[in-house]
Amino acid sequence: MKVILLSDVKNVGKKDEIVEVKDGYARNFLFKRKLAVAQTETSMKVLDQQQEAERLHQEQLEKEAVEIKERLDKIVLQCQIKTGNNGRSFGSISTKQIVQQLANEHAIHIDRRKILGHDSISSLGDSDLKVDLYKNKVIGVIHVHVSAK
Repeated sequence: MKVILLSDVKNVGKKDEIVEVKDGYARNFLFKRKLAVAQTETSMKVLDQQQEAERLHQEQLEKEAVEIKERLDKIVLQCQIKTGNNGRSFGSISTKQIVQQLANEHAIHIDRRKILGHDSISSLGDSDLKVDLYKNKVIGVIHVHVSAK
């Protein structure tokens, strides 16, 4: 029997896949637990509609990521850290602080875990942080200028 999986099933397949399973397994396990539906004309139409809606949603997310990237290119964040007499810095600026400053000053919300390659900035001057805005397809750059307090 061919079924359309409604969620991932171990050793069977991923969500929205059409797989061939034994009739008893489909009736007694997959259908009862609402893990799958039988493949019919109407279920195929519903699946096609859901896939089209998901595709449009992903296109919208990518478009928004490109807009955020363009906005980030125009922004330079100004941060300050304490320094000693010889120019040595005390402390650092974390990715959490950078993300909060972006949200507060520019209304750009980014997950701090999407910042690539940096944990914190501890040196004076300019730094560029790369940000994964959309599935490694759209990579933005946050420009940060660090000065002494």
